[in-house]
Amino acid sequence: MEGAHGVAKQPGKSNAAVDANVNAPVIDLRDADRRAALFQRIRQDHSVEIAEDYVELISDLIEINGEARLVDLASHLGVSRPTVNATIQRLQNDGFVDSKPYRSIFLTEKGRELADWSRARHKIVLEFLHAIGVPPQTAEADAEGMEHHVSDATLQALVQVTLRLREE
Repeated sequence: MEGAHGVAKQPGKSNAAVDANVNAPVIDLRDADRRAALFQRIRQDHSVEIAEDYVELISDLIEINGEARLVDLASHLGVSRPTVNATIQRLQNDGFVDSKPYRSIFLTEKGRELADWSRARHKIVLEFLHAIGVPPQTAEADAEGMEHHVSDATLQALVQVTLRLREE
C-alpha cells in the first residue's frame, strides 16, 4: 500500500508523514472528465500490455536460442500452452507474429518494432529504478509492470534523472 507523498505504508503501521493526508483523494474529484481520461489511458495500456510482453519475450528467445517456441513462451511466462496458443493467435491476427502449426514463432516487422520499443521502455524504467537504489530483484519486478504505464514524457524524464544520478 502506498501512502501520501509516495511513501510505502503497510497496513496497520503508522508513519506521521504518510498519515497526514492519507484520506485525501489522489485525483481531484471535482474534475470527473480528467479522472475518466486517466482511467481510459490505463485501460488502453492494459489492452496492449500482454502483446508487448509476448513480442519482447519472443524477440529475446529468438536472439538467445535462434527460435521462439510455444513451450518456451509458456515456461517463461508461467502460463499454460493453451493460453500461449490463444495469445499467439491474437498476435497473429493483429499482425505482430507469424506462426505455423508445429513450427517456431516469428515476429513480423510490426512485431519487431513493438518488441524493440517495449525493450527500450523496459530498460529505461529498470535503469532508473537501479539508479535510485531499488534492490535488483524488486526493480526487475516493478519495471515489468511500470514499463507499460509510463508516457513518453515520463520516459524522457526518467532518462534525464537517471543520467544526472549517474553523474553524481
